[in-house]
Amino acid sequence: MVSSRCHHSPVLTPTSVLAYRLLGGAGTALLAVAGCGAGALPVPDALWWTALRHADRPALAAGYAGLTLLTLAWWWAGRDLRRPGGTPDDPAHRRGGAVTLACWAAPLLLAPPMFSRDVYSYLAQGAMVLADLDVYRVGVAHLGGHLAVEVPQMWQQTPAPYGPVFLSLAAGVSWLTGGNLALGVLTLRLVAVAGVALLVINLPALAQHCGVDPAAALWLGVLNPLVPLHLVAGAHNEAVMLGLLVLGLRLALADRFGAATVLVTFAALVKVPALLGLLVVGALAARRVGVGRAVVRVAGLAVASGVTVTWASGIGYGWIDALATPVYRHSWSISTALGRGVQRFAETLDLDLGTAPMRAGVLVGLLGLIAVAVAAWHQRHRLGPPYAVGLVLLAVALLGPATRPWYALWGLVLVAAAAPPGRLRQAAALAATVLAFAVLPSGFGPDLGQAVLAAAGVLVGLAIVGVLRLLTRSAPLALAGRR
Repeated sequence: MVSSRCHHSPVLTPTSVLAYRLLGGAGTALLAVAGCGAGALPVPDALWWTALRHADRPALAAGYAGLTLLTLAWWWAGRDLRRPGGTPDDPAHRRGGAVTLACWAAPLLLAPPMFSRDVYSYLAQGAMVLADLDVYRVGVAHLGGHLAVEVPQMWQQTPAPYGPVFLSLAAGVSWLTGGNLALGVLTLRLVAVAGVALLVINLPALAQHCGVDPAAALWLGVLNPLVPLHLVAGAHNEAVMLGLLVLGLRLALADRFGAATVLVTFAALVKVPALLGLLVVGALAARRVGVGRAVVRVAGLAVASGVTVTWASGIGYGWIDALATPVYRHSWSISTALGRGVQRFAETLDLDLGTAPMRAGVLVGLLGLIAVAVAAWHQRHRLGPPYAVGLVLLAVALLGPATRPWYALWGLVLVAAAAPPGRLRQAAALAATVLAFAVLPSGFGPDLGQAVLAAAGVLVGLAIVGVLRLLTRSAPLALAGRR
């Protein structure tokens, strides 16, 4: 973890930087190749993506070895990223972080989709918009064809839970690529890369405003393995949402409240959790113009922006009703896991409680979320608005009715920019590490055999790094002996 102790570490050398960049790049390159056998592969063969389809078991082990290399490279970078004696606003932090992320993410651009099949849903929903199908009322099954068949059966009838900004982007991608699967995935990845670029550019400035070391913010918020794995390889729309959100919050801290409100509203019209960013904009505006004026201006401009974008997209307001989509019997989270546990226990007692346990679990999660929100509100002056909202977003991701590893980035990015050094940052880094290994490259949970293969891959990755450390340590001794 990057902390004040880094000031006492050896001066960062180009050799060290090159080493962890190469180690992480080698890990993602291995993961990209392994994805051809163990990734979220299309149903029919498509170009090079299915080259190792029948070697899925060794590919899975190789993929987890690569994931281990990437994660260890990230921790190595965390130790060395901040240069002793550098100033917090040194642009080298941003450039260096961008180069490191590029080295780690580039091999994943041409790989098959991994860790989720959501990118196929994006393409199908974009095609539905072009076909004038109501994505907020019907699922991709009504589209049919080669795009819809890639979406898992349990989501075939599920309406889109995304706002008109993202669905317009998805429709543009579908139109531009003509429904070609490989080109569509690549283009959506480029859209995601644009969102990640906004993070790289704006997160250091946001951190500086919050009194946090920009290098530490980049390391925890952008270089963590969840970004290359899920925002790049998975092409998730969180990249666009978070890029717009962080840019908007940076402008709000510069007293540009109008532009900030519009950008945060656009982020919420990608995925609705970003709507909480308006609380940050409003709180900052209230310090300048008073609470009443701030509420009227921010709320009025947000509504006007939302209405304008929704009208311009032609998609309609069905996304408001579709917000209930995550509350679905196939969704997994802490709250729904609690409900399932109670349901299975009741079944052992021959009790039929229907959907009551699931509803109770979701309610417990909601109460926990409200408790976190109330605590953050009471501590808002001490924490600062970005930090407080980051904590609430983390609670939404963990306690809401649906949780995915990449959801953690909702709050993790703001925590990285605003949380002071301490246990929370350390816990966030450990959580990002655990979540990076939580889902198979195919996007599904493991059975026992797959879990064993994944564990074997992790051990191989650790062994590779151990051998490399021995070789690099023995090389100077050998040179000294020759002298």
